[in-house]
Amino acid sequence: MKIALIAHDRKKEEIVQLAMAYAAILSQHTLFATGTTGLRIMEATGLPVTRVLSGPMGGDQQIGAMIARNEMDLIIFLRDPLTAQPHEPDITALLRLCDVHKIPFATNLATAEILLKALQGGELDWRDVVHKENEQK
Repeated sequence: MKIALIAHDRKKEEIVQLAMAYAAILSQHTLFATGTTGLRIMEATGLPVTRVLSGPMGGDQQIGAMIARNEMDLIIFLRDPLTAQPHEPDITALLRLCDVHKIPFATNLATAEILLKALQGGELDWRDVVHKENEQK
């Protein structure tokens, strides 16, 4: 599965801790992350992460394009709900794309952990069916 890991500045330490705690699960999948978040995860865990631009510089849109092409299976975006973000329209668009394309999307640590445990237990294997259906079109 392809997983995107994104975090606002005040949530970067949380996503690094999440990646460290679930490194065994994440290591079995292809990881993508926005700029600094990806670097910090790689440094802390040693996991390979394909980095895109930072969110405000277009990274959210790059992840969104991958969703639209059915190239993303799970998004973990630890958002800071208490700080205004200059790229809020990009974030809203990312949420909308996930809803349109039925991509599981976690915006907080509790939901992220539930999705990672579901991933480990095979409950997200239905994404493989989606990929096969799209290949046949």
